[in-house]
Amino acid sequence: MTENGETEIDRKTLTLIPAKDGKLFYFDGESYWRLTLKIADSVTCDIVNSRYAYFAGVAFGKFQSMLADIPGKPLGETIPNFHNMEYRLIQFRNAVKSNIANRLPTVLELVKEVELREHEMCKCERLFREGKLPKRINHCDTKVNNILFDKEGNVLCVIDLDTAMSGFVTSDFGDFMRTAANSGKEDDTDLTKVSFQMEIFEPYTCGYLESAKSFLTSLEIELLPFGAKLLTYMQFVRFLTDYLNGDTYYKIDYESHNLIRSEAQLKLLQSIEANYDKMKQFIETRI
Repeated sequence: MTENGETEIDRKTLTLIPAKDGKLFYFDGESYWRLTLKIADSVTCDIVNSRYAYFAGVAFGKFQSMLADIPGKPLGETIPNFHNMEYRLIQFRNAVKSNIANRLPTVLELVKEVELREHEMCKCERLFREGKLPKRINHCDTKVNNILFDKEGNVLCVIDLDTAMSGFVTSDFGDFMRTAANSGKEDDTDLTKVSFQMEIFEPYTCGYLESAKSFLTSLEIELLPFGAKLLTYMQFVRFLTDYLNGDTYYKIDYESHNLIRSEAQLKLLQSIEANYDKMKQFIETRI
């Protein structure tokens, strides 16, 4: 209780407000809704610098750490096969085969780039089937604007939990790298602006390992740089698949938008590959 007799809000967690039937959600017949107490004086940010990258790493690592003892399977999949690379490649191959929008002749070089990396990028699924790589509870949308900060820039809590589900830790780590460590935009038309920023990777990795190292296996830690490649490759495949299918999934602003997105993701992937050894060496110094 505060001095005014009011209930003190836990600023480190989202406090759900029960519906009239006592459930922590309300279903209106079509959509599910939930309500949380507002955390006063909290802010989000969209621009990532090295300081915010470090705190974001701490936050998402802690999020996974707090849920590490919960088996992934009982939570289910909010979006089935969301980060399943084998499934995304099946979708891609179907799009190439059907060529519904008759765009295949113009993207043959991009298709080759996908095919060159197919086997490597399905590594996590193979390791899981071999019993070597576990699935854990992931956030599955690890952007910096999904973290609440106070006005001094300190982390309060992770938000936007509707995509939380089981998966590989490479997914959460890699998606932050894909979105935050890109010097350009996801749909940048100037590919010279697109590159991977080690100055974001390094502080995020430090923060993440501080929070998550206690439960990660040695293989999971070893695969963290691979996560950056994997999620960027996955998004490259998904954009190109949608372009081949005639832009049926992602909202576009112009006809070649998904093509531009595909090219920008490939450029980022190539930059990540160029920095891959540096990423591995950096992690080796932290374990």
